[in-house]
Amino acid sequence: MSDATALDHANAMIEKAWGRPVAELEKSAPCLPVEDPMLRAAMHHRSHLVVVSNSAAVHQERLHALTRPGHVPAFYDLDRITASASALRTAYAESNTAIQMIRHIVDARELALQAQSGLGAERVKAATTRTTNSPRPLGPPAAQPTPPIAAVPTPSTANQR
Repeated sequence: MSDATALDHANAMIEKAWGRPVAELEKSAPCLPVEDPMLRAAMHHRSHLVVVSNSAAVHQERLHALTRPGHVPAFYDLDRITASASALRTAYAESNTAIQMIRHIVDARELALQAQSGLGAERVKAATTRTTNSPRPLGPPAAQPTPPIAAVPTPSTANQR
């Protein structure tokens, strides 16, 4: 079984996608949020993963201490064991969610880079220039008067006999 943690997998994905070490990316991510928002999002999820990984390690150590070999847990330890196991499961689930988020960000970055260099990018640029050059009016033009509302008698809602 591999000893690689979720944080190691996240680091590998981020380093592969951006082509630089994580330590260098950590320094540049907060400084350039506008230039590369996907990097900032990936590093944000990575920092959440660091916290969750530490939490999982603490809960796992606590669970191992409560269930060590040769130790018969006391009655009051059963609640602690259950709580630690539940917290450990929650930490693993949060860790998997953070990994999936990083994977989605990396995939979105790859698709965005492909779209910038492909024919789809030319279509998007053409469409955005068309829409930015001619603003769409929100209502009827000011030169045309609005048509009058037809006066239609409303039926009474009272019960007639």
